[in-house]
Amino acid sequence: MTITQTVDIPENRRLVIDVPPEIPVGRTVLAFTPAPMSDNVADDEFEGDCPLCAKYRDPETGELHFNAETIAGMQEVEDMISGKIPVKWHTSLDDLDEMLGL
Repeated sequence: MTITQTVDIPENRRLVIDVPPEIPVGRTVLAFTPAPMSDNVADDEFEGDCPLCAKYRDPETGELHFNAETIAGMQEVEDMISGKIPVKWHTSLDDLDEMLGL
């Protein structure tokens, strides 16, 4: 499940988030993506895709087209979020390096 909301970041960089009741209690991931703004859009409006989506969106169908590696990575994240595959938490950069064989 994904919930999307466009918000204005205040000068103090603090947000208060009211989580909808349909979101289960427990660990979650928050992702922040700056919203592109054009000069002819009011400060409280969002217009168009993010630059990455605009690059990969088919102008005729509106579908996103990514390569196989990107699609596999997105599926892996969805599987981790849903609990289908375990998530490996690293406690240090050395731990991550060891897992990557560096």
